[in-house]
Amino acid sequence: MKRDSIILVFFTGIFLLSLPALSFGQILRIAVAADAQFVAAALKKSFEKTDRVPIEIIVGSSGKLTAQIEQGAPYDIFMSADMKYPDALYKEGNTMGSPRIYAFGKLVLWTIKRNNLNSGIQILNQPFIKTIAIANPVTAPYGRAATEALKKRGIFNSVENKFVYGESIAQVNQYLLSGAADIAFTGKSVVESPALKNKGKWIEVPEDLYQPIAQGVVILKHARSDGLQAASAFYHFLFSNEGRAIFKSFGYRIK
Repeated sequence: MKRDSIILVFFTGIFLLSLPALSFGQILRIAVAADAQFVAAALKKSFEKTDRVPIEIIVGSSGKLTAQIEQGAPYDIFMSADMKYPDALYKEGNTMGSPRIYAFGKLVLWTIKRNNLNSGIQILNQPFIKTIAIANPVTAPYGRAATEALKKRGIFNSVENKFVYGESIAQVNQYLLSGAADIAFTGKSVVESPALKNKGKWIEVPEDLYQPIAQGVVILKHARSDGLQAASAFYHFLFSNEGRAIFKSFGYRIK
């Protein structure tokens, strides 16, 4: 090999090594609460247009994802459906900083059957409603919000025997779409998603019936050694004008 070629190869190697790690196909792993899976897909698509970081989205209930993170799951960012779980991870020293609210979720009642929803959640008392899909309130914030709303309306005890519990909103949606449930409590972000926007009917559950669903995000300690630059870029994208516009288009409330 000629001397000039050797020099060129040497300096090319130095240049490549000096590029950010995110340029070499590093995967950014984002743990996402089930209600946010559709908006996360839209955020991913938009982010990847201007950034070379491939993103993998892992969907689950906020509680289950938190347990996985505590057990060492290699996630870089956690988008929770509440602030409780990100706060717990922060206090345990598993995050790069305190959690920040990225949006407020909204609870809806959804059906794909020909039910008239004009009576609101009181429809759940009707005998033709035999199964109600609801996320597990122990691990899923939207499940907690649904039980709060039912208790505040004074109908929880009369409809509890109709509940079909899902591990997360994703499973709740599956119950409804498969016909295993007559009606379901889910997130507005689900029924406003392009994939499901024209499926059935839904109504918003009045926000004064449940505690605000403040949804928080944190960068996890794993990102420190496996792509903090990429994680930070996506984190800041969530709060950009473009990111906020995407959240709004999926029915989230931005403070």
